[in-house]
Amino acid sequence: MKGNVFLVGAGPGDAQLITLKGLECIKKADVIVYDRLVSKKLLDYKKKHCELIYVGKKSSHHTKTQEEINEIMYQKALEGKVVTRLKGGDPYVFGRGGEEAQYLKEKKIDVEVIPGITSAIGGLAYAGIPITHRNHASSFHVITGHLKEEEKDLNWKVLAKLKGTLVFLMGMSELEHITQNLIKNGMEEDTPVAVINWATTNKQTVVTGTLKDIYEITLKKALSSPSIIVVGRVVNLRQDLNFFENKPLYGKKILVTRARNQASKLTQKIYELGGTSIEFPVIQIKDLSNQPSIIQEIQRIEQYNYIIFTSQNGAKLFFHRFFSLGLDIRKLANMTIVSIGKATAKEIEKYHLHVDIIPKKYIAEGIFEELKDRLVPEDKILIPRAKNSRDFLIEQLSNICLVKELKIYETLLGEGVESKEKIKNLLKKKEIDYVTFTSSSTVRNLIKILKNPKILQDIKLISIGPITSKAIENFGLNVYKQAKNYDIDGLIEILKQD
Repeated sequence: MKGNVFLVGAGPGDAQLITLKGLECIKKADVIVYDRLVSKKLLDYKKKHCELIYVGKKSSHHTKTQEEINEIMYQKALEGKVVTRLKGGDPYVFGRGGEEAQYLKEKKIDVEVIPGITSAIGGLAYAGIPITHRNHASSFHVITGHLKEEEKDLNWKVLAKLKGTLVFLMGMSELEHITQNLIKNGMEEDTPVAVINWATTNKQTVVTGTLKDIYEITLKKALSSPSIIVVGRVVNLRQDLNFFENKPLYGKKILVTRARNQASKLTQKIYELGGTSIEFPVIQIKDLSNQPSIIQEIQRIEQYNYIIFTSQNGAKLFFHRFFSLGLDIRKLANMTIVSIGKATAKEIEKYHLHVDIIPKKYIAEGIFEELKDRLVPEDKILIPRAKNSRDFLIEQLSNICLVKELKIYETLLGEGVESKEKIKNLLKKKEIDYVTFTSSSTVRNLIKILKNPKILQDIKLISIGPITSKAIENFGLNVYKQAKNYDIDGLIEILKQD
């Protein structure tokens, strides 16, 4: 049985500019054939055993010829597989998507085309340039910059007379040729021009000038492909409409050391503020909740009248085990529920439970301050938490009443060890602006992976709270700034302010 092929426009670079339908095609693909300018973040949505085939093209260097790409898609579809062909921008805007679709149709392969946002529109928008505007341009014209591949040159006389916006794609090597021919054929040499390099990505660079001087300006800036050339009066609107480069974290690279399954919230907030999150999970969570002693204690939960959650992981694993044992939530009816902070409280509230106590300071000392005058010797406290947690809370509360610790998970060295050389190089070259630490274990594990704390000496280290800060200082490093509120929002606030 034959498979089928989806030709999917992946947008101009920002992973979130893909369409919902395009994302669904990624999720259900058996094979993804992708180009150079496709955001690699989109590949995170693939299913577990999806085959990835890179066929990227760069000026004068193609990993695969177009004929080879066509044949790859055809052969994979013949095997009965769902093939998603991810193409930068829109498949039919100078993406040779039409050729690919024709080839597959001739071979009797089912093809569906999923349009994407072309860089000719999306790239301009992210540079603060509307492609049309009632007062400046009532039309636009998208032109290939691969002029040498054409059998004959463009009709420059016609192009020079057009009153709309001219957008040249893939034309950086021909920029001088483009500007000179427009001027020669009657376009005013002071016509505004912009060149947008790596549009909609964290590497986006925009330069502006006129037909007369834009070539020299781009030479000084050493801009190369991929770039978009925009000619027209709409370029002047960039000063008012540029939103992307004005975001507080624009151009900043931030190393996120959380476990992979916890990094999403921090990564998303960094992205929304224009920064680039480099995920380097230095810890991973090992579930210990299936141990007989822990199961037995959870089954006897009604003997306790306090339960304290000191982390999201502890809450998540506790309730996962609680419900997998077939227990009823009413067993917690007479318990006072304590959460170390708002993030952990949100995790608890997912199970339709109200958190009774959240300390003012989101640390063990804060919990102790809240409870020390409430507790009596008859109270019984259960604390599900990490195996290698600090002893402070257990020791202090045990002086007042019965405390039972459930070592429900363990933090181990994370997956980041696999890409440590890449991260080391970025740190050594000072290509990372900030490193965020969300726990003392993220500090210890990063140092263990890097093997040399001195690599971090000149990097801005951001700590979530005092315990984490102390761990940083124990390695002879300086804490650049510490969050006022000991949570992810506190970290983000520090980054924004800086």
